[in-house]
Amino acid sequence: MIDDREIEAKVREIGEPIVRFEGMELVDVEYRREQRGRVLRLIIDREGGVTLDDCTSISREVEKNLDIEGIPPGPYTLEVSSPGLNRPLKGEADFRRFTNRRIKVRTAVPIEKRKTFTGKLVACHDGVLDIELEKGITRIPLDHIVKANLEYDF
Repeated sequence: MIDDREIEAKVREIGEPIVRFEGMELVDVEYRREQRGRVLRLIIDREGGVTLDDCTSISREVEKNLDIEGIPPGPYTLEVSSPGLNRPLKGEADFRRFTNRRIKVRTAVPIEKRKTFTGKLVACHDGVLDIELEKGITRIPLDHIVKANLEYDF
């Protein structure tokens, strides 16, 4: 039986060209069990943001292609949305793109006796983030990051 990570990878493979053709970026794919059943969530973005029409159009096209491939197996709910203000950051390209922005990072292992860091992203190079915290710059290897997203103060 195919596991959730394999389904996410296959959905990304199918969805990425569709989203890119429409001038957008596929930020994330998530397939998980929730209270209401299986949910397949695609997060899309573009410079200037995405509209409800963008989400609807991508949803229709991706769903059609997923149905042809039989992915995912069984019933599921497809959700397509924008990343919102706290956009997830995935991979080195995202970290470079959002340099000088405030981010929140959670690591798998403690770095300097902690796992959560919120500060200004100063740089991303050679697989390492430099994040400016209240006490100075902390270096965080990308392969230690469990979750990262933009962070806004209101």
